[in-house]
Amino acid sequence: MSFLDSLVEQRIQEAIRNGDFDNLPGKGKPLVLEDWSAVPEELRLSYKIMKNSGFLPEEMQLRKDMITLEELLACCHDEEERGKLKKTLNAKKLRFNMLMEERSMNLSPALARYRDRIETKLSAEPDKPK
Repeated sequence: MSFLDSLVEQRIQEAIRNGDFDNLPGKGKPLVLEDWSAVPEELRLSYKIMKNSGFLPEEMQLRKDMITLEELLACCHDEEERGKLKKTLNAKKLRFNMLMEERSMNLSPALARYRDRIETKLSAEPDKPK
């Protein structure tokens, strides 16, 4: 064990004795581990950082917007409003398709599977488990 490992272990034991870990959120609950196996190893850290900061890659945000617009179209009865929604939806679809064409040249099979899983989760109905 290196000096740094010993120091860290000593500080952890000290914190346990002082009760510093007694009132932490989630104490006694199982850890929620995420499955990142479908994401290429070199992309995992950047995807995790983006996820933690609430950021979606542009193509995922576009996909989410398209789903919302499709739901709005299904409920809309005003023809003028439907026209505006369709126009916006078509613009989002065009941008999405352009992004997919640009990125498909460099898309690894693992990343493609991961993208499909994300799209499936985003397109799942709210009352169905994801």
